[in-house]
Amino acid sequence: MILLYQFPTAFGLPNVSPFCFKVENYLRMTDEPFAIRVTAPQRAPLGKLPFIDDGGRIVADSAAIVEHLRATRGDKLDAGLSELDRARGHVLRRMVEEGLYFHLLYARWTDDEGFLNGAVPLFAELPPGVRAVVPRLARHTIVKQTRAQGTGRHPAEEIYASARRDLAALSALLGETAYFLGDTPRSVDASLYAFLEVARSAPQPAGFAGAVGHHPNLVAYCERMKDRYFAPK
Repeated sequence: MILLYQFPTAFGLPNVSPFCFKVENYLRMTDEPFAIRVTAPQRAPLGKLPFIDDGGRIVADSAAIVEHLRATRGDKLDAGLSELDRARGHVLRRMVEEGLYFHLLYARWTDDEGFLNGAVPLFAELPPGVRAVVPRLARHTIVKQTRAQGTGRHPAEEIYASARRDLAALSALLGETAYFLGDTPRSVDASLYAFLEVARSAPQPAGFAGAVGHHPNLVAYCERMKDRYFAPK
């Protein structure tokens, strides 16, 4: 059985890290037996979560994990896809993982409202003295990351406007189909559902709150994925 190491759950989400959420999605979508182990990123091989232990083989980074699972278990979700659809999936995945991700980071860690409502509660289980310090230290590190990447150098209104444009583009690309590459869930949906669900369900600052909800087809998509893979059995 695969052991999936990730952050604790919060806000009713499987995980507030869309990358941890993505890997859990993929495991559920492929019916791969797994168990979750909660840990800290400092204990991870690359200093970030998620990572897996697959019979003693440690694999870190969500993209590497998915590729490892394809190589060892077969391509259960994307077999039969055309090269064009594979390319579409790659572009969509990169769009959310390299673009929308940094919008979400900014909303949770740089924006004061987002930090108080979406980041500080993640540390609620820590002892009081540690709880007063660790969120600020984490914030300092992540703010530096978003500035180094470039997103954090822009005014908040520009960042949230860019995020809304991303969501509008995703809505247009989804259209009336059930999933992003048609009527069958594919590996790209493991990533897209994770990011969209975090964007709509985790606390967001006023400038970004409700942005996913402006697109009924994205909301319906999230509910469809949730019902299919996360409904109680």
